[in-house]
Amino acid sequence: MSAPAPPSSGARQDPAFVDEPTVEARDVSVWFGQKVALSELSCSFGAGVTGLLGPNGAGKTTLMRALCGMLPVNQGQVLVTGRDPRRDRSVHRHLAIVPEDEAVPRGLTPRQLCEYVADLHRVDDRRVVDWALDTVEMSPAADRSMDGFSKGMRQRAKVAAALVKNPLVLVLDEPLNGADPVQRHHLISLFTRLGAEGRTVIVSSHVLNEVEAMAERVIVIVRGRLAAAGGHRAIRDAMDDVPRQVLVRSTGARRLAAALVGHEAVGGVRVDGDDLVVSTTRAIDLAVALPRAARDLGVRLTEVRPLDDSLESLFRELVR
Repeated sequence: MSAPAPPSSGARQDPAFVDEPTVEARDVSVWFGQKVALSELSCSFGAGVTGLLGPNGAGKTTLMRALCGMLPVNQGQVLVTGRDPRRDRSVHRHLAIVPEDEAVPRGLTPRQLCEYVADLHRVDDRRVVDWALDTVEMSPAADRSMDGFSKGMRQRAKVAAALVKNPLVLVLDEPLNGADPVQRHHLISLFTRLGAEGRTVIVSSHVLNEVEAMAERVIVIVRGRLAAAGGHRAIRDAMDDVPRQVLVRSTGARRLAAALVGHEAVGGVRVDGDDLVVSTTRAIDLAVALPRAARDLGVRLTEVRPLDDSLESLFRELVR
């Protein structure tokens, strides 16, 4: 299958693509037996931080491994700086991946891990090890065994090892998993800084707020397909139109239902005892209308929460 044609001069830019790509996926499909992991997926990445967003099992890790040449694609093409990472091993001088899974031998210190990577890739200037450790703010703990590190500290050590090659392209698979709030802040600041240096930083997550904190551009994948692409506002706007169900518990569910049923933000209501379930595609408008209606009726609200507001449900609606 042919790759999508680049937008012509003056045409509106497809948000799935960038003008000066460093990494490209062209109609990529990957399957494992009967399971299709990626299906005709096309997008590109350039300088800065791009968030790769999707629920668990969406195909994010498969795409990242394909982009790094770690697994072959069944159809389509992957290019890094214009070359195939499976065929041209020189690409890997400028490419590094930080996997989600734990792949660090026991007993190593961050410095030893970085020195091992330097040996593996024949990096002669060992000053780069100190630079990588300083960059991730790990110098004070550089000579301590990683066996006692928290998940966030181990992630930073793995990022330091990836930086030893001083890569142009850095791929990070769920790097914030298991990190505490302080570690998350350190890692997000680090990724943002690396992107500002002109590197291509691709960061996957299933948490929208995490992606928004570090990436200006977002690629959304669901069930191996491209579901959405663009900036924060475009993704949020798409999600705001997704049908939601909101559980409302109060002292007067039936009266509240009767007052809300004609409101333009309400698609439907269902009463079950003291529980009222409101369907809406305009959650923001409902958030204003609901307390007003309760106040006018003298009804006390005891609980208001979304019933199906997970990223999984939102992504299902986006891709549909």
